[in-house]
Amino acid sequence: MLNSVLDEAYERVRHTGPERDGWLSNHVPMAAEALVRHGHGRAVHRWIDAYSDRLEERPRGIRRITADEWRDPLGDPVRTGDWLDLFDRELAGDPWRDVLARWWPRLLPGIAAGATHGVIRVGHAVRALLDAETGPRVAELGQGLAYWAARWQPIAPPGTGPYPGTDARSALDAVPRVPDQRFGIRSRLAQLADLDRWPAAAAAVPGAAADVPTRLAAVVDAAVVRHGTHGYAGPVMLVHAATAPNAVLRTLPALPPTLWQPSLAAAWAATAAVTAAYAPAGARSLPPAAGPDLDEVMARALDTGDAHAIKFIDTLSDAYARSGDPALLAVAVRSVEQIAAD
Repeated sequence: MLNSVLDEAYERVRHTGPERDGWLSNHVPMAAEALVRHGHGRAVHRWIDAYSDRLEERPRGIRRITADEWRDPLGDPVRTGDWLDLFDRELAGDPWRDVLARWWPRLLPGIAAGATHGVIRVGHAVRALLDAETGPRVAELGQGLAYWAARWQPIAPPGTGPYPGTDARSALDAVPRVPDQRFGIRSRLAQLADLDRWPAAAAAVPGAAADVPTRLAAVVDAAVVRHGTHGYAGPVMLVHAATAPNAVLRTLPALPPTLWQPSLAAAWAATAAVTAAYAPAGARSLPPAAGPDLDEVMARALDTGDAHAIKFIDTLSDAYARSGDPALLAVAVRSVEQIAAD
């Protein structure tokens, strides 16, 4: 039943666009996958009903993107309809894993696309496909890839090192903050290129001695904990410091191992960039670790109706499954409250 609910949700939004109001992301596919994953499938259609006034029609194409001219339209949201059409064709002609492997290295340098929602949407779709390969899930992967391509946005490049390996929490503490935090994410990310400490911070991918999945999981876990102590400054936007690398981590099993190392580097750069853009100067201590279990916290996130709260608890649940750290329960409660109040 839960598989059919997710496929039904994907079908409901199949002909909607990836954005609304010009730049805000369509969160239905991501939130629906997270809710089904955590046993709230019966609430999915009701949640979509409440969200439906924020959906817009799928944009129409302007001009066909051919196999040899895909570079020019990268990052051009006016061509969103053309990108959607392209990935419909790609996935009709080749297995989804082949399409993903072909496009992942092309899109990865632009991981900041849509405030990282491009890669996040792809990560949710891949996790669903790894559970069961269905037509709606393949189509959803195409929509996520198309959104990523249309909003493709690179981050200021890292330095060349060598930089010392460190743990993920220390690495996040070392990320410099952008000086002007008055405006949106594109303005903030543009300032990274002028930060003297950015090249070293972006290149110092944590956990040099471990394998890629372990290193990437440590980045996710550190960003989750940091949201509890630093999320008050930008509760919604700082969610992406954790959910973006987690989307990459979820995608690794579907990718050739040769793509794992560049995926780790890009995921770390995304986490560091969001941290630089939105983190405050100081931390707030967490309350005692006691609290409700994660099932109850996810129910609270669902009650808020906020997709970012749902997606953050989804990612935090992965971190909790790895560590069992009870402090994460306090992070979960505080983060849902902060996101709901933002």
